[in-house]
Amino acid sequence: MKLSIIVTNYKTPDLLKLCLESIKQAGIGLDYEIFVVDSEAQEETEDVIKEYFAGSVSLISFKENAGYARLVNAGLAKARGQYILVLNADMILFKDSLEKMLQYMEKNSKAGMLGPQLLNFNGSIQDSCFRFYRPMTILYRRTFLGRTEKGKADLAGFLMKDFNHQTIKEIDWLLGAALFIRAQAFKEVGPMDERYFLYFEDVDWCRRFHRAGWQVIYFPEAKMHHYHGRVSKKDGGVKDVFFNKYAWIHIASGIKYFWKYR
Repeated sequence: MKLSIIVTNYKTPDLLKLCLESIKQAGIGLDYEIFVVDSEAQEETEDVIKEYFAGSVSLISFKENAGYARLVNAGLAKARGQYILVLNADMILFKDSLEKMLQYMEKNSKAGMLGPQLLNFNGSIQDSCFRFYRPMTILYRRTFLGRTEKGKADLAGFLMKDFNHQTIKEIDWLLGAALFIRAQAFKEVGPMDERYFLYFEDVDWCRRFHRAGWQVIYFPEAKMHHYHGRVSKKDGGVKDVFFNKYAWIHIASGIKYFWKYR
């Protein structure tokens, strides 16, 4: 098996259908398998797979809201491919994206993880490659401190604003919405850390890939559309910190991360 594709889903059956259809178009001629891992599973998700993708997609369901790392790990436990693509259900693949990522990985044996360029539906580039967090970065992102001169400088570095995002580059970490992984590297590094319910599991995983001697690559030659809902940042500033539960989850995950790597 050349490629295993893991699609994580949380109550987005319509987006899931579009994602799976795009995989079908991008995967023409390739040897691959697909696992949909459904959190707080709904009948609508099962109906989509039965009606449109019967026989080509395997469904793994969790009755509870399992958390992102647990979903990914459930798919990884089933994957048989030489390479593994981890996707959120809100991704739409360009037709040549799988082929381009496979070609790059097969020509670059030190690359353990690769991330495509993520685009909004108006064609603008989303932030998907980053430098590692510093403790203050979370506060700069969550509060008015991000509008200070020091905060702006910190965030510009974190978001790699000094880098041409049309260039292939080894970077610190990639957004977990789309990760193309060498199975050999995964076997050395191990699964995602399930102590993170949501957020920072991708940062942590990339850090472990680096520590194991594998490159983490931003690869803009492969592109995907991403329907990106910023649930962890709604109104912005101090109000989010006090009233948005996803902001609290983000901060809690950050504390776990910094404690782990203290």
